[in-house]
Amino acid sequence: MTGPIAEVVFNLPLERAFHYAIPEELRGSLQRGMRVLAPFGPRERIGFLLQRVERSPIRELKSIRRAIDPTPVIADERWALAEWLSRYYACSLGEALSAMVPTQLRLSADAAAADAVEPAPTGSATNGHGKPAALNEAPELSAHQRRAFAVIREALDASTSRTLLLHGVTGSGKTELYLRAIEYALRQGRSAIYLIPEIALTPQAIDRFRERFADAAVVWHSRVTSKARRAAWDHLARGTCRVVIGARSAMFAPVRRLGLVILDEEHETTYKQTEVPRCHAREVACARARLTGAMVLLGSATPSVESYYAATRRGGGALLTLPERVEGRALPRVDIIDMREELRHGRRASPLSARLQRALQQTVERGGQAMLLLNRRGFARVAQCRTCGAVVRCRSCAVPMIYHAARQVLACHYCHAQAPFEELCAQCRKGYLRLHGSGTERIESELHRLFPAASIARMDRDTTRARESHRDLYDAVQTRQVGLLVGTQMIAKGFDFPHVTLVGVVSADTALNLPDFRAGERTFDLLTQMAGRAGRGEHAGQVVIQTYCPTHYAIVAAKRHDYHRFYAEELAMRRRLRLPPFVHLIEVMLHGSSLARVEAAATRLAQDLRRGAARRRVTVLGPAVPRIPRLRGAYRMSLLLKGRSVEAMVAVLRAALQPGRKFQGLPVAIDVDPL
Repeated sequence: MTGPIAEVVFNLPLERAFHYAIPEELRGSLQRGMRVLAPFGPRERIGFLLQRVERSPIRELKSIRRAIDPTPVIADERWALAEWLSRYYACSLGEALSAMVPTQLRLSADAAAADAVEPAPTGSATNGHGKPAALNEAPELSAHQRRAFAVIREALDASTSRTLLLHGVTGSGKTELYLRAIEYALRQGRSAIYLIPEIALTPQAIDRFRERFADAAVVWHSRVTSKARRAAWDHLARGTCRVVIGARSAMFAPVRRLGLVILDEEHETTYKQTEVPRCHAREVACARARLTGAMVLLGSATPSVESYYAATRRGGGALLTLPERVEGRALPRVDIIDMREELRHGRRASPLSARLQRALQQTVERGGQAMLLLNRRGFARVAQCRTCGAVVRCRSCAVPMIYHAARQVLACHYCHAQAPFEELCAQCRKGYLRLHGSGTERIESELHRLFPAASIARMDRDTTRARESHRDLYDAVQTRQVGLLVGTQMIAKGFDFPHVTLVGVVSADTALNLPDFRAGERTFDLLTQMAGRAGRGEHAGQVVIQTYCPTHYAIVAAKRHDYHRFYAEELAMRRRLRLPPFVHLIEVMLHGSSLARVEAAATRLAQDLRRGAARRRVTVLGPAVPRIPRLRGAYRMSLLLKGRSVEAMVAVLRAALQPGRKFQGLPVAIDVDPL
């Protein structure tokens, strides 16, 4: 067929484009990078227009139904970024493009109408001449901050791609350097992306930008309304706003003249995307920076082993350090509570040790604030029959159901199935269920029992479902309406509450006991970050950590605020076992409704992969049963590829898999650099 023809790719695991006839009314308006609605099989799908061609080998073509966007949503270097995503993370180009554009984004026909839709989403970043509208005086920098900022400024002046790691203890003033780096990039007439690991931190980040720049950025994350998202997209694409703050999806924002990308708390696992493409914001940031000549600034008190290793190997000032807190404030004292001693003395009726209870009592009496961490939601982790011993498990997933007291339900935290809680065992119909293990809901209940007059709040996924819940909780703690805050790991990530003097970790062993080679790193990160919430104001801080493993190197290093001791032990273990950062990993997961079929396919796939891996210096491990062998009704088997080159491993995979990313008819999930 001849005539104006559109090549379109879809959000499907297919490595090819599809041809469609362009109807007469769209021939003058369709451009590369626009989304279109087109028939695909029995339904219509949204795809991306790659290019227009004049010939197709197909005789009769279906026609594009309509254009979704008035202007292209993919332009400039983001085309090359999508192609890199497809190559590195073993996904199709359509899947990569779809990840870069929010599915609910609906642009207005007239870009100028964005100003009428909503004022500059959180304000305009510049005065129109590339110079930031600064209100508050910036604090004076310490000697360590001045040395670090001199390197940052030099890297921005070079206008070439460079990655720096800012390793600063909690409360050392990393955020101030972020703000100054953004201001410097804006003065150069360039744009900046500031990534944070949790939506819960967004209110704090916005407030700090407003203090300095008066509404100097747009906000970008999954809780932003579609109306605000449309306005933000238009402002960024037109260059009327040059700073975006948000979670990992903000990495794909359509900023112009990108000069700086900041990843705050770069070690956090939430920067890794769990859906296709399973990309990591840090790697995406570095790839986009290479395309634009931008600088990447990674910051953390507990850098990931991979980032710290890379920074030390790069040399040339790639590693910046802030070893002291601002204004000479001391790091908090950390006390380790051996919970085995609590058991010996018969004091396990409460999940809170006697010493932690005393510390909480003293804090409440002084009118201070305290934060308690338990990285488990719900009230109890297991409901077990006292007579037959049966554990209530999810029917679709091979995991125990979690008891939630507020709703009186048992819930699966993987497929979100729920069932009413009944005390009588459904298996034997004789015994009664007993609840084991604690979650944040139980800790909150225990705090109410111990301190009935205290103001207590809980922050976890259950209490932050509403759109403004993060802001409400943040404001309540910041204004001291809440004295005791209990939560999951989201409360450990970067909050700066100056009146918090006590931090308690209810169980330091939650992550430590997972079958994961990163268990030690995650434990050290969480304990160190959580400890850093204490003593950030005028009063000294205290940290109480409860554990059954007080001599583990991650816990000992966290007690001493000693990243270098932890890093040395962790790196030695990984070198010995050939684990990242010395190799890359790719996890390959097959899943299906028949266990026998999944096992047979996994065994055959392993054989095929080994034949192709031998000549590319790639190791294939497995197949093996994953930690959760059945998820959402599907049985699973996994394989693991190890090698120095991701490109080589992806090539081995592509050669073995069938179209549609399947093997023997079963879907295959690929996770490059899995966490």
